[in-house]
Amino acid sequence: MKAKNSFHSSLAADLKRYISLKQALGRNFNNASSILLKLDQFLCSLGEPSADLTAETFKQWAQTLESFCSNTKLAWMRLVRNFCLYRQRTAPGCFVPDPTQFPQSGPTAQPYIFSEQDVERLLNHIHVLPNSARSPLRGSSMRLAIILLYTTGIRRGELLRLTPGDYDSSAQTLLIRASKFHKSRLLPLPGDVAAEIAQFLQLHKSLGLGAETPLLCGPYGKSDRAYSGFQLRKNLGRLLSLTEIKKADGRLPRIHDFRHSFAVNALLRWYRDGVDVQAKLPYLAAWMGHVSIFSTYHYLHFIEPLRSLAGRRFADCYSSLVRSLSEQEGGRR
Repeated sequence: MKAKNSFHSSLAADLKRYISLKQALGRNFNNASSILLKLDQFLCSLGEPSADLTAETFKQWAQTLESFCSNTKLAWMRLVRNFCLYRQRTAPGCFVPDPTQFPQSGPTAQPYIFSEQDVERLLNHIHVLPNSARSPLRGSSMRLAIILLYTTGIRRGELLRLTPGDYDSSAQTLLIRASKFHKSRLLPLPGDVAAEIAQFLQLHKSLGLGAETPLLCGPYGKSDRAYSGFQLRKNLGRLLSLTEIKKADGRLPRIHDFRHSFAVNALLRWYRDGVDVQAKLPYLAAWMGHVSIFSTYHYLHFIEPLRSLAGRRFADCYSSLVRSLSEQEGGRR
């Protein structure tokens, strides 16, 4: 962690040890470290060098989270409680928050499942994001971003960390380097997606950008700065608004919804092709970079027409074993 982001409160030593322990166990823990840093900064802002985490200071810190949704507040407070439980091992009398006083978890956001028609509409409106001197690959970058998100299901962070060197033109594969869970994976790409990357790389190279620079560069084509998540979300939001692609509640879909869409659309293809879906699920988990298939289940949503396809397959296999209620009653007479 950089010096300017170092810990300075009375909890600094414990916080550093806690983060080091989590990282030694294989956790990336960057996001959690940022949250704990904010807690440290809050304690420093109280103006008392020895300010400790107590029931009162924890309550004051929790009040700074009022603008967050209930699920985010709950996640932050649970993280701090886990730290306190760790600290309690060497400081038995330290404060540990009461989880019964935490906010209740709210309903999780329902993802929007993009269809091929949705993606086609988005790509047809790329012209509203023209390239410019400030952002010479703006429209081209967004086109490639949408195509890769929809066809590969990679995470936003994985997309933004890609470099031209991660694409093997001879094998038409994309290398996703050590991402979540420290797992790297190689994704074979369809021919049309490979063609899109090849075309984009020609533009990328024309700006004098090398193989190790970010694939999606930020403003002014700076070779050392990747496209930001904020800018990606902003550009996608403009396209979604213009195409009037919205969720049932009227909100715009998220970037992460492309990952949900990839998983669901994979199931749809398998059902339509008549393959053994259960046997395919481990391959889907490996493709998406999950440690186990249980993580993949989070992305599998039982929607139409998947419901109809699954119901039809069940009927084809087991309809002869299912008897109507009238037939059952007749058999008992």
